[in-house]
This record gives sequence, structure tokens and C-alpha cells, in this order.
Amino acid sequence: MVKKIAILGSTGSIGKSALDVVEKYPERFRVAALAACRNHKLLLEQIKKFKPEIAALSDPEAASAIRGRAGIPVLSGTEGIIKTASYEGADFVISAIVGFAGLAPTLAAIRSGKDVGLANKEALVTAGSVVMKEALERGVKVLPVDSEHSAVFQCIDGRAGSGGQGPFDGEIILTASGGPFLGRSRAELEHVTAKEAVSHPNWKMGMKISVDSATLMNKGLEVIEAHHLFQVPPERIRVLVHPQSLVHSMVEFPDGSLIAQLSVPDMKAPIAYALSYPERLRGVISRLDLTQSAGLTFMDPDTETFPCLLYAYEAIRAGGTAPAALNAANEVAVDAFLSGSIGFNDIPVIIKKTMQSHLSQRLDDEEAAVLADSASRKTAASLVEEIKKERRR
Repeated sequence: MVKKIAILGSTGSIGKSALDVVEKYPERFRVAALAACRNHKLLLEQIKKFKPEIAALSDPEAASAIRGRAGIPVLSGTEGIIKTASYEGADFVISAIVGFAGLAPTLAAIRSGKDVGLANKEALVTAGSVVMKEALERGVKVLPVDSEHSAVFQCIDGRAGSGGQGPFDGEIILTASGGPFLGRSRAELEHVTAKEAVSHPNWKMGMKISVDSATLMNKGLEVIEAHHLFQVPPERIRVLVHPQSLVHSMVEFPDGSLIAQLSVPDMKAPIAYALSYPERLRGVISRLDLTQSAGLTFMDPDTETFPCLLYAYEAIRAGGTAPAALNAANEVAVDAFLSGSIGFNDIPVIIKKTMQSHLSQRLDDEEAAVLADSASRKTAASLVEEIKKERRR
């Protein structure tokens, strides 16, 4: 049977790669729904090419710009994105909206009974216990699309989501490329630019996630994500820097055995595996020729220069709404850095101070995450303004 796919974030890096997979395997997949933020020109091109039944843009003006030309219903706003996520004509949802904005659509997809290919790590970072509880109650699979979590998922034979084999009792080792600033000191990072920060050495990603990779916050968010996906406590989740980005992650079993997943760095592989699970499609990406590799190296992360990773562990241990506060502060700080309002080294400062001011609450439902997100954004924004004033002096 042809699987009908809804892609949330279709104009972003993950969304475009997902459409490449759909296009390559028309006998397996068809696009039923597309959703994006504001890139209405690209979304219109995607609509004409893939012919979905429904589409949405979170920006109402952008939606209005193509509504008369799309030939299908084009919804708008958060409500429109949520309706697309739960669209009855789709069998499977790829959740690839960037940031906290992806939480509500991810929950909507789960509550409508659809399996989810999760690329929006923030949904699990900010409300992981809520998301996984909903998936368990509805018998819905949450399949990882992040390359690292897909690697872990493959190494431990699919123990994730609600359809797995119970919690993994070994150790998870997430690999990190180290980003564009690997080996630099904090002093050397004082005046780096946004252009330098988004120039990832191995992966083609969006601007926000590229900055997260440069600060190691992306790996911190992935630690929290792995904690929820695989039911593993933080003390059994390690991070190793692996500059070649060929080993996407590893697991260590209680007997000391290690299993690693390797491939060329191409997001179409984890996307295709989530779409076709438990089958594997042929010829998704180029084969990895290990004879042409200069070698595989691993090292511990430099958390003195890149402390964001430590803050993520602190957030897990604090529990409750602390991870939501961490994520909100990071989103505000990264946005300010990309706009030129603050420096690269100001990002962890804002995150740390925001977390220190946050009083963690119980995370009983998504509303608690929403409130924590809102309050922490205000705190982080005020810290950005303080830094901007200091710069003008």
C-alpha cells in the first residue's frame, strides 16, 4: 500500500530531504499534506509538484499570497498547522517544524492516531513525558528522524516510541561533529560571526540548528530527547566528539559490547528509515567507502568552552519544566545572535541566567510547558536587552 505522508516544515532542510525520498519512491509514498512557516513561494512550488490535498502556512499573510493559486485549501496560523498535522487523509506525519512551535502539531498528530517521524527535538525537550505518554496511550509510534537517535534506534533494534521492547539497559553514546569551532578557545570565539557559526563542516542544516551545533546545545537537546525516547537516565547517556560524522551514534550493552551505526552524512537515510520502518529501502544514499576514510577519531567534548551541553544535563536532573526553560532561553539567544544583537559567547550566559531564575514546576500537561516557555522567553529577552545596552556604552 502507498503510505500517505504529511510533512510539517516542508520548506526546511528536513522537509526538503523528506520530499526527495518521497519523489524517489513513488510506489511507496505519496504526499497528502504540507505545512511550512512563511516561505510561500517554495511551498507553492511543492504543492504544484507533489499535489497534496491540503497545505498550511503559519504566517497568515503568506498563506493569503498563494491561496488563490494553490488549487487546494491553504490553511493559516497555528490552528491551520495543527489541522494539517491531524489531517485524516494522512497515514504518517513527519514533524520537522523548528523549535517550540513544533510541540502542538506533534501532539495533534499523535492524538489523531498517526505514527510520527520526529525531527522536531524540541517537542521531547520541552514536554517529553507528555508526548511519550500520549503516544503510549494511543498506540502510536514515535520514530526518530534525527541522525543520532535513528542510529541508536537501529542499534538497539527499535526500542523507542510506544511500540518498542521496553527501556534500554545499556549506555547510549551520541556523537557530535564538534561544529565549525572545534578546538577553539572561548577567547577565540569572542568575535565570531553568524556566517561562521552556520558554516557546518559536514551537514547542510538550517541556521538555528547550525548555531546549536556550534554551541553544542544541539547535542544537549539530543541528550534530553534520547532520555525520553529510550527511557534511559542521563547518567547513561554520553557524548563524544567525532569530527568525521560517519559514526552517527553507538550503544554499549551491559556486557561491554559496542554497536555503532555508520553511513555518509545524509539526512535522507534516517528519514527513509522512519518512513519505511521496519523495512529498509534500497539505494537511499551513497554507500560509505571506509577505505577512503582518513580514520575515525573520538574525543570528549570541551564543556568549558561550550557549556551548553552541561546545562542540558542540569535541566534533565532538575526535571519538570526546566528543559522547557532551557529551550526557550536558547531559542531567544540564538535568534538574537543571528540578528547581530549579541555575541556568540553571550548565548550560554543568557541560557544559564534564565535557568537560574526559573523555578521548575511539575510537567503534568503541555500547558505547563507553554507557561514555562513564555516566562523564560521574557527573561531571556530582557537579558538580551541588557547585553545590547552594555554594548552601546
